[in-house]
Amino acid sequence: MRQAVAEEAARLLEEQGARDHTSARIKAAARLGVTNEKLLPRNDEIELALKARQRLFRTRTQPMALRSLREAAVAAMEFLRRFEPRLVGSVLDGTADMHSAVCLDVFHDDALEFIDHLLSQGVEFEQSERRVRYTNERTRPVPAFRFEAGGAAFEIRLFALDDLREAPLDRIRARPQKRAALGEVVRLLDG
Repeated sequence: MRQAVAEEAARLLEEQGARDHTSARIKAAARLGVTNEKLLPRNDEIELALKARQRLFRTRTQPMALRSLREAAVAAMEFLRRFEPRLVGSVLDGTADMHSAVCLDVFHDDALEFIDHLLSQGVEFEQSERRVRYTNERTRPVPAFRFEAGGAAFEIRLFALDDLREAPLDRIRARPQKRAALGEVVRLLDG
């Protein structure tokens, strides 16, 4: 039953284009009539089911969408080079599809300088705040920016320069989040 819930949650994630594993897990369990929490899959199990689903049903479209998003990430990282950009999330781990945003972490001690950079280049953005978790006891808010460019959606979190040394926890696996610098992303495209 656990696998069936993971597969249904993966189907919901793919259809909705969102990556809210908790919501997908709850909806999948309700659709399948599962009430025992011990039978609910972990985020990493849902992620594996999503990858399997993409291999089965999206053998052409998902890799093309992923490549396009990685190309958009490279362009954005070059644009944001002075802010030490790192690619994170589904575009990095390979599960991104046409609904996914390019997620970048940038690093600079002056948020206003980052905002000025976006504004001076004519980038219209929405600003918000995201809570990031470093351990079960330690979380903190960081500025976040959302905009569209070149047909892709971007979500950017702004960290202090010192935060390059410690990545926040990945919300899927609860381990330090993987981050890729520009050169690594270029190699992903070439490989």
